[in-house]
Amino acid sequence: MSKNILILPGDGIGPEIVAEAVKVLNALKDRFGLDVSMDEGLVGGAAYDAKGHPLPQETLDMAKACDAILLGAVGGYKWESLDISVRPEKGLLGLRSELALFANLRPAILYPQLADASSLKPEIVAGLDIMIVRELTGGIYFGQPRGIRELENGEKQGFNTLVYAESEIERIVRVAGDIARKRNSRVCSVDKANVLECTELWREVAIRTMEKDYADIELSHMYVDNAAMQLVKWPKQFDVMVTTNMFGDILSDCAAMLTGSIGMLPSASLDANSKGMYEPIHGSAPDIAGKGVANPLATILSAAMMLRYTLDQDEMADKIEAAVNKVLDDGLRTPDIMSEGMQEVGTAAMGDAVVAAL
Repeated sequence: MSKNILILPGDGIGPEIVAEAVKVLNALKDRFGLDVSMDEGLVGGAAYDAKGHPLPQETLDMAKACDAILLGAVGGYKWESLDISVRPEKGLLGLRSELALFANLRPAILYPQLADASSLKPEIVAGLDIMIVRELTGGIYFGQPRGIRELENGEKQGFNTLVYAESEIERIVRVAGDIARKRNSRVCSVDKANVLECTELWREVAIRTMEKDYADIELSHMYVDNAAMQLVKWPKQFDVMVTTNMFGDILSDCAAMLTGSIGMLPSASLDANSKGMYEPIHGSAPDIAGKGVANPLATILSAAMMLRYTLDQDEMADKIEAAVNKVLDDGLRTPDIMSEGMQEVGTAAMGDAVVAAL
């Protein structure tokens, strides 16, 4: 049965990098019979400019009806002065919330061809392969009450609320446990249980869940500040990390740079039935938008994750990942991963090379 993919290019470099991923998907359709259709919608700043809202109802309706979503990026300097309720990022948060995309999978994989691009010594990062499982629809990003209020003395005070229910914690821990069973059977749960009662509950539920249904998985715990340090000191000690929304946001970007470029890493955001939204973990990079120099590989690899996790097309996903490895073996590099002796190419040329390598 044909599957429908909603394409959301978004803002900044989003349209450029998504165009290359679509090019790859079309090549899979033409050459290997991938049975998908693609529709396009507006989200983020582009949606605000056209419709007055970062997540128009028509986009949300398409998102609910499709089988999977491929997203570029949202946000940029242009919209920073808007009220927070209609900033581009609200479109992204709205999609995650409305579609109940509670599980964010962020792999940090060091391609051997890019070992020299990492800021750490090769012996520290060689062979790096971490999966960070981030809770995505709860925590301080969504907790109520929140806002900015004026105190009696006339001073303004900003406030946000960190909240997690047992059920929210248990379901994300189960995702981590299931993934660990397909990897090296180790999960490190990251919290701040020595200070925050909310994450004291997180640790309690993680232990209970793993002891009950994942006795074959080795569970460890680490405070978030130590986890940040250990990612830089000895990253290969980790296999699967599971953590809260905010901690996962920070740690996954830290882990991304261990690999040499944030432009290389995809991500998946899944609901309880594995319907997902797929996007590169980098931002909209407005400083290079329109210059044709953005790295499209993270978006292309996000398409591979989409084929693997939501559309059950492992063979097609393998083809994309092999093609990316081929272009790296051939020495092609966008500016963010450029090193001496390699051939620098732009966004479109890198996408063309991946298509040719299929």
